[in-house]
Amino acid sequence: MATMVDIKDVTKTYADGFEALKGASLQIEEGEILALLGPNGAGKTTLISTICGITQQSSGTITVGGHDTQSDYRSARALVGLVPQEINLEPFERVMNTVKFSRGLFGKPRNDALLEDILRRLSLWDKRDNRIMELSGGMKRRVLIAKALSHEPQVLFLDEPTAGVDVELRRDMWEIVEGLKASGVTIILTTHYIEEAEAIADRIGVINKGEILLVEAKDALMTRLGQKELRIELQDPIDDMPEALAARGLLLEDGGCVLSYSYDTSQDRTGIASLIREVSEAGLVLRDLQTRQNSLEDIFVGLVTDREDAA
Repeated sequence: MATMVDIKDVTKTYADGFEALKGASLQIEEGEILALLGPNGAGKTTLISTICGITQQSSGTITVGGHDTQSDYRSARALVGLVPQEINLEPFERVMNTVKFSRGLFGKPRNDALLEDILRRLSLWDKRDNRIMELSGGMKRRVLIAKALSHEPQVLFLDEPTAGVDVELRRDMWEIVEGLKASGVTIILTTHYIEEAEAIADRIGVINKGEILLVEAKDALMTRLGQKELRIELQDPIDDMPEALAARGLLLEDGGCVLSYSYDTSQDRTGIASLIREVSEAGLVLRDLQTRQNSLEDIFVGLVTDREDAA
């Protein structure tokens, strides 16, 4: 696939000396969904604003579809649709007029059929004559997406698109994003909801304190960093770990009722069979066994914590 967004060694330093971005480099492929994860203040919104030309980087280069965002700003910006985190809409304007106005800002000719298709895909067609102030918060977010799509961008940035919406609407939004990807739109998503990244992203990027810690295919990341945990529930609680099991690295939890064992699923041998045998040989009676796969949230927290500890 061709690279749609190319970010090389981008920094952003504000007048007070604060470094919001520290040498960020990232290539985003045409037609993929990239989820950018990071805690508050990590630099997610700053990076998006810089790519979209709202903020200028202090150094480094950014191209969108081969167009430099500084020297060829208009061509680069015409390829980009942005759904901001804040809902900033004219409350007395009607939905259809709001979307038409956004299309006109980019100098696009009138295309009522296209706008109807966008509004229908976003379940907004029956709201087209409603004033913005009459809509729910979730519907207003859909209007923001419609505005961003009105000029037919090739790249769509979604900055916390489901913040403050209920679970049902959030899942509707995921379906919308999948539909946009199917139509060939490249999507960059920032989110605090890690389940969003797990559900819809092709690749995961992790950013913290202005640095991109990694960018990797979601499935590969889960395989490389994900671990499973075996929880052995005992029939009777124990006060101390048997000596024969201590070398295994087991943890004693839940008041001595549970033995916890972490293992790497990528290894040829997990050691579970021999562990169960040794538990029995130690005179312990098993009541139940459970396994749990590390989630992307576990991995994300681990990455950020490790970097902070290293600092």
